[in-house]
Amino acid sequence: MEKILRINMGAGESPTFQVSPLGEFAGLGGRGLTSAVIAAEVPPTCHPLSAENKLVIAPGLLSGTMAAMSGRLSIGCKSPLTGGIKESNAGGQPAQVLARLGYAAVVLEGKPKRDDLFRIIINKDGVKIEVDNSLKGLGNYAAVERMRKEFGDHIVCISIGQAGEMRLTASSIACTDMEGRPARHAGRGGPGAVMGSKCVKMIVLDDTGMSTRQPRDPEKFRAANKIFIEGLRKHAVTGEALPAYGTNVLTNILNEAGGYPTYNFKEGRFAGASKISGETMASLEAARGGMATHGCHRGCVIRCSGIYNDKDGHFVSKQPEYETVWSHGGHCGIDDIDKIARMDFIEDDIGLDTIETGVALGLAMEAGLVKYGDADAAIDLLKEIEKGTPLGRIIGSGAAVTGRVFGLDRVPVVKGQAIPAYDPRAVKGLGVTYATSTMGADHTAGYATATNILKVGGFVDPLKPEGQVELSRNLQIATAAIDSTGMCVFVAFALMDIPETFTALIDMLNSLYGIDLTPDNVVELGQKILKIERDFNAKAGFTKEHDRLPAFFKAQAVPPHNVTFDVPDEELDKVFNF
Repeated sequence: MEKILRINMGAGESPTFQVSPLGEFAGLGGRGLTSAVIAAEVPPTCHPLSAENKLVIAPGLLSGTMAAMSGRLSIGCKSPLTGGIKESNAGGQPAQVLARLGYAAVVLEGKPKRDDLFRIIINKDGVKIEVDNSLKGLGNYAAVERMRKEFGDHIVCISIGQAGEMRLTASSIACTDMEGRPARHAGRGGPGAVMGSKCVKMIVLDDTGMSTRQPRDPEKFRAANKIFIEGLRKHAVTGEALPAYGTNVLTNILNEAGGYPTYNFKEGRFAGASKISGETMASLEAARGGMATHGCHRGCVIRCSGIYNDKDGHFVSKQPEYETVWSHGGHCGIDDIDKIARMDFIEDDIGLDTIETGVALGLAMEAGLVKYGDADAAIDLLKEIEKGTPLGRIIGSGAAVTGRVFGLDRVPVVKGQAIPAYDPRAVKGLGVTYATSTMGADHTAGYATATNILKVGGFVDPLKPEGQVELSRNLQIATAAIDSTGMCVFVAFALMDIPETFTALIDMLNSLYGIDLTPDNVVELGQKILKIERDFNAKAGFTKEHDRLPAFFKAQAVPPHNVTFDVPDEELDKVFNF
């Protein structure tokens, strides 16, 4: 995995490609690599949908090996949603396959001069870039099915739906899972619009004939991987809660904590939470012949995914994530889990970030366009996006645009990106992350819920401002490093509580590459990545005033605890004082 595949979509009469060594990017993977390439090669002030922007697709440092949990894929660009640097992360099969094909990254550059749609096929024999206008207007599911019929069920795909073709700023990039479904998405920040601007509809990956990446010290690697897996299985969150109920186990937990944003962040508890909880969902999945415990990629041992069927046993969607259930559930006042799963499928097919789109739907309800709790009306709005109507394009452009168009003053976004499923007034550590992350409001950038609510890695009172800046800072540094390994961010639960699990992760990296990383080096890597990202954003025009939550979080208390976000601005400005 020592080479970069560069595909110039704007070269002459037809796209060209070249394979180059990592060069100055050696030693980086995942988010570290995507952010380094974007910072070095994309003008910070360029238009995100112009030829100057690039889309970087990178597996992690451990991807393609036998390391458990190493199948996360980083996709980076200048975000059309935030205007800043972006890394969006997805599960599924592509990271492992791309790494086994030997590529540390695929970089899409330039912009075609003609109105054609392209597909890219990558296998052991090389690269083909072909016009395929028959894919125009297809959803992800139909487009992937067409590829599987042509190339076989063993392929994996990276694709965009209609939203990406329309270059909507809430558009996602789909990755196929173990069943070949385009159900795992790099959603945040609108990367699908950038892929659409390059006129690339589909990337087909086939690692037939390629072998698993081998470590320099196989014995040490196997021993470390075994200890790592044992740590994940013995931790209460990764070994019990997530496998049993998926990420949606958090619905009842956050609702009880008073941090479950309801009716566009007016309240901290939702009366219908139990109807859409992880416990309820897992019970339905089991009863209907779905799966409550499932891995989104090979090598996953946490298995927090699932398969959701309808009452007749027919597939509806992959198990909706907690944030998806919230954005269409409590945020919109909807307590029908079947309708929420249906919306999840529709958005996966169209290619939309479920957080951004769900928050936009709630804002449409706030504006009185449809009523809170009306799931059928919400589904109709999603169909407007699919058809590309003016109203659909507004909703499909995300929360900030929707709020602006409908004249709302309570719009929960930071740097243009929708705030996810944890009220920052009742989970203040996450509020610090939302405000200061280089990515815009992003819970995964520094998941303070772990310590504020779940008491992983200690405990910092979620209702008090003290200690939240240090908590968020440390988590943002650690997350940037984890995102570079290809590891699922959920491994952090065990890393924070079980020291030997963290040691095992470092041992895997050292034995794979024949290097001598220390814990201090891991911290330095995370700091380096954040500095690269903040420098890019500063050049793009971001200042400390952009590291703030919307004013209503300071002014309006949220029940039941009746608290506001009261971490002082001067403290927010110290988050990146390493």
